[in-house]
Amino acid sequence: MIKYEYFFSRSIYIVFKLPASGFVMEYTIKIENVVASTQIGENIDLVKISKEIKDSEYKPKQFPGLVLRTSEPKAAALVFRSGKIVCTGSKSVEDARRAVKQIVKMLKGIGISVIDEPDVKVQNIVASADLGTDLNLNAIAVGLGLENVEYEPEQFPGLVYRLTDPRVVVLIFGSGKMVVTGGKSPEDAQKAVEKISKELKMLGLM
Repeated sequence: MIKYEYFFSRSIYIVFKLPASGFVMEYTIKIENVVASTQIGENIDLVKISKEIKDSEYKPKQFPGLVLRTSEPKAAALVFRSGKIVCTGSKSVEDARRAVKQIVKMLKGIGISVIDEPDVKVQNIVASADLGTDLNLNAIAVGLGLENVEYEPEQFPGLVYRLTDPRVVVLIFGSGKMVVTGGKSPEDAQKAVEKISKELKMLGLM
């Protein structure tokens, strides 16, 4: 019987599968980027922000949003006049929320009226994983079902696999590395990697 042990430390899941007799497999899933959004108010004065906060960039002729960066945690936020914020670049959901709180504090510090504790919603989590073995993508494309995958090696070296549960898109490469995108939580990436590794084992492709 296999025992599953999971622990999450900031941006990395490490998953061990341990039967009673000893070690079977180990792989890691690393969170590369968290995209989150929130609403901090309305009629936000972007010109005032650009003049009073040095870590900001506002070029309305090129893009309607203002770019505001935080250093700890490191993230970048698009702030719109409507009060919507899109935060990207964080390495964990916790850091995305911390970055939004920091931005709220900065804006309040220069007299901008904003919501004290806005509701932060995760829109997308991009994670990477490594199965630790080379993969035959041609065989995988056939085994997983051509209706579920896209594989055109002349155009892109990876195989695109769309899952419905969890609802994510996974890029699988011949090196055994994967990129999981579209998840709403770190657990979505973990479930996707685990599901794919099981499917590949059942097909005798890993």
